[in-house]
Amino acid sequence: MLAVQAARDGRPEVERPRMVLPTTVHAAFHKAAHYFGVEAVFVPVGADFRADVAATIAAIDEAPERTVLVVGSAPSYAHGVVDPITELAAAAQERGIRFHVDACIGGWVLPYAARLGRDVPAWTFAVEGVTSISVDLHKYGYAPKGTSLLLYRDAELRRPQYFAAADWPGYTMLNSTMQSTKSGGPLAGAWAVVNTLGDEGYQRLADDVFATVDAIVAGLADVPALSLLAVPDSSLIGLVTDETCDPFTVCDEMASRDWYVQPQMSYGEHPANIHLSVSAATLAHVPEFLQALTQSVEAAVAAGPVVVDPGVVDFIAALDPAALTEADFDGLLAASGLVGESASGDLALPERMAEVNALLDLAPPRLRESLLIAFLDRLSRPVVSV
Repeated sequence: MLAVQAARDGRPEVERPRMVLPTTVHAAFHKAAHYFGVEAVFVPVGADFRADVAATIAAIDEAPERTVLVVGSAPSYAHGVVDPITELAAAAQERGIRFHVDACIGGWVLPYAARLGRDVPAWTFAVEGVTSISVDLHKYGYAPKGTSLLLYRDAELRRPQYFAAADWPGYTMLNSTMQSTKSGGPLAGAWAVVNTLGDEGYQRLADDVFATVDAIVAGLADVPALSLLAVPDSSLIGLVTDETCDPFTVCDEMASRDWYVQPQMSYGEHPANIHLSVSAATLAHVPEFLQALTQSVEAAVAAGPVVVDPGVVDFIAALDPAALTEADFDGLLAASGLVGESASGDLALPERMAEVNALLDLAPPRLRESLLIAFLDRLSRPVVSV
């Protein structure tokens, strides 16, 4: 959020700022575009899920005078691969444009991966043209949430991030982030964790993380119907199923065995898949995980791929995300039979989510957003007992 805000405010002369992003960039950049009025221009990725450099350059050159930021991921969340940061940053630098590396999930662990001898694509400030990098300490820094870092190549690039307001009767407000008031608790917690673990501790934890990644990747050879979505550069693994089962049922089966794995919807030509965020704590349990995964796939194959009722498919196809009404939402709930009222009058989700996820997977992204916002709104309403 702050990287986009600083890029926008660093170019106050640009009336309609835009930024160029790979389609695999984190959804936080969609949010920043919405909040700060920066047009998001998305470019495709290659078969390896990495940003397409030529397409990025072409997108920049469509309106270089309005482009305030170019972004790459290290790694991307959905697929766990690092974008070609060197080439992307060079293209941005040649045109005098900021280049941000979203290393929120890789920033703390990738340096140790390189130190451990793993092949890590270049992504740091050692790459010419990189102007800012974001890193989340609550991921592989193992610190409390709320202590993320945004690093700039120099202080001048950071200055537009700051805000001051003196033109009112009270104190002069001075903020380094969007928060005016924030707790010192997470900062103290992060300080304690980082100092307790230290450099050697983080290297040991990173070694455990990548030993886990390697063990899971090797173990997939013995799990029928599953394969890698992409060869991981970091600690994130994507898995795809063959036609004998579906990833949503596998996720449900894993949950029934006390393992949480994340379902990811289909996107463009890429199928729905299963996401794993591997941590050091998983290393001791890899055999149990692989056993649960094998059993879950077997159960999913036995059940067969989840099928959405054709009537529900037609109902979804007829919905307009820009004009979704209460009646539309209620009609979908009734048609699908997936969500009912609890005894207290609250919405009650089914215990298994495969059918829900399959339904959402059929909806185009804008409709899926509208449906989930409608659901969140419904969950947030008070229930009044008469």
